[in-house]
Amino acid sequence: MSEVPAPPSPVIRRRLPAGIWALGFVSLFMDLSSEMIHGLLPVFLVGTLGVSAITLGFVEGIAESAAAMTKLFSGIWSDWSGRRKPLALIGYGVAALTKPLFPIAEGAAMVFTARFVDRIGKGIRGAPRDALVADLAAPDQRGAAFGLRQTLDTVGAFLGPLVATGLMIALAGNVRLVFWVATIPALVAVAILAVAVREPAKQRVAPGRASPLAGFHWRKFPSSFGRLVVIVVLFTLMRFSEAFLVLRAIATGLPEVYAPLALVAMNLVYVLAAYPAGVLSDRWPRHRLLGAGCLVMVVADLLLAFGDSPGMIFAGIAAWGLHLGLTEGLIATLTADTAPPELRGTAFGVINFVRGVILLVASVFAGWLWTFFGAPATFLAGAGFAVVAALLAFRGLGPARSLR
Repeated sequence: MSEVPAPPSPVIRRRLPAGIWALGFVSLFMDLSSEMIHGLLPVFLVGTLGVSAITLGFVEGIAESAAAMTKLFSGIWSDWSGRRKPLALIGYGVAALTKPLFPIAEGAAMVFTARFVDRIGKGIRGAPRDALVADLAAPDQRGAAFGLRQTLDTVGAFLGPLVATGLMIALAGNVRLVFWVATIPALVAVAILAVAVREPAKQRVAPGRASPLAGFHWRKFPSSFGRLVVIVVLFTLMRFSEAFLVLRAIATGLPEVYAPLALVAMNLVYVLAAYPAGVLSDRWPRHRLLGAGCLVMVVADLLLAFGDSPGMIFAGIAAWGLHLGLTEGLIATLTADTAPPELRGTAFGVINFVRGVILLVASVFAGWLWTFFGAPATFLAGAGFAVVAALLAFRGLGPARSLR
C-alpha cells in the first residue's frame, strides 16, 4: 500500500507546452462569448421574459447538469479511442453554433433550449480537454498547467461581462444585439483549436472491445479518488449558480444595465488568483489549499448573506472569485493526480458527472430558499456546506489503495 506522493518541488521551472497555451486561448475566447451572454441572462430571463427565481435556478441547474453528465461519456470515449481533440472540437463547435439561438429567443423555452444545447457542447469538450492538458503537462508542472488554462479561461470570463456592459451602454440596452456580437469569439475559439492544438499519440485502453464503456474500470481507481468524489459533492452543494450573485447585486441597488459587473468583479479576482494558486499547489499539500479555498467561500457567503450595500455585496463576490481561483484548477489537478493515466478522461468525466447532478440540486434548492426565505438563507446554506467541505479537505485524501 503506497501513500499518495506529495507534489514534487522542482528546482527548474520549464516552459509549459505550446498546446496548453493554445487550449488556454481556446477557453478564453469561448468564455468571452459565453459570459457576454451569461452576464445578461438573469436580466433577460427575469426582467425581459418575467420568469421567477425558481425557474432561473431550474434552467441554470438543468443546463449545467447536462454539461457535466455529458462529460462522463465523452471522458470514457476519449480513453477508449485514445483521441481527445476530436471530441473537444465537436464540443466547442456545438457551443459556437448555439450562440445565435439566444438573440432570436422569444420566450423562456427557447432560452432554455439554447442554454441546454450550449452546455451539452461544454460537456462533450470538458473531460477530453482536461485530460489533454494532463497528457501534455509533466507531473511537476500539472498544477501550473491547469492554473494557466484556468487563468486564460477566466480572462475570457472577466472580459465577457465587461464587454457586455460596454455594449449595453453603447447600444442603449439592446440585449439581443449584444447576444449577436457574442457569437464572434465563439467561432474564433473553434478555429484556434482546429489549427493550433496537437495531441500526443495514444493507444486505446481496450483496443479489441466494441463498446467504449468497456474502458470503465471503477476498481482500478484508488481510494483517494473515491474520497475526492465525496469532497466534490459537498464542494458543489456550496457552489450554486453564479446567476444568484447577479440577482443579489441588483437587489442591493445595482442598476440592471451594470448587472454584468458582478461577474466582472468575481472574475477579476479569479484570474489574478488562478495561476499563482496552481503554481503553489505544485509546492504545497494540495488538500490543504483546497480546504483553505473552502474557508474563503464561507467568508464570501457571510458577506453575501448579511451585506446591505453594493460595496459589501461586491466584497462577497470578490471573495467568491478568490475561492474559485484557489480551488477550480485544484480540483482538476487532484483528479489527474488520483486517476490512473490510462483512465484520466474517465476520471474527469466522473468528477464532472457528480458535479452536474449535485449542481442541479444546489441551484434549484438555492432558488427555493431565495423565493421562500430570502437571499440570506441561500448564502447561509452555502456557508454551512463550505464548512463541512473544508473539514474533510483538511483531513486529506488518504492512501492510494485500489477500490477493490
